[in-house]
Amino acid sequence: MSDLLERLRGRGWRMTAQRRVIAQILDGDHVHLTADEVHTRAARLLPEISRATVYNTLGELVGLGELAEVTVDGRAKRYDPNARRPHHHLVCARCGTIRDVHPTGDPLTRLPPDLRFGFRVTTADIVYRGLCPDCADDTRA
Repeated sequence: MSDLLERLRGRGWRMTAQRRVIAQILDGDHVHLTADEVHTRAARLLPEISRATVYNTLGELVGLGELAEVTVDGRAKRYDPNARRPHHHLVCARCGTIRDVHPTGDPLTRLPPDLRFGFRVTTADIVYRGLCPDCADDTRA
């Protein structure tokens, strides 16, 4: 059983066939799918699943704190099941591959008090950009 499914069962979340398929698709490391990508993959496994069911389930999982909404490209929201462990994202500027990264140290302490403009900083969303190994290899050819 997947980590996400285990967490949801532990919460007593009602597990319909549609919810199970969505949770299975979203489980794993470095998963950052859009709602449309979740729907496409879910429809392969459960052809009768509706787009509305996918959107409603994603919203419910975000509300439960089991998924994080992430925007790294300025466009589509992506859903990250790694919502319980603080992390940053590494994004390929060419192909859009996204990886979770867990650098050491607290990013909240890296912003000096004189640059906070009186804000009480509570979270930090950091995105590192570059080229993944495959895209970097393409530029050498």
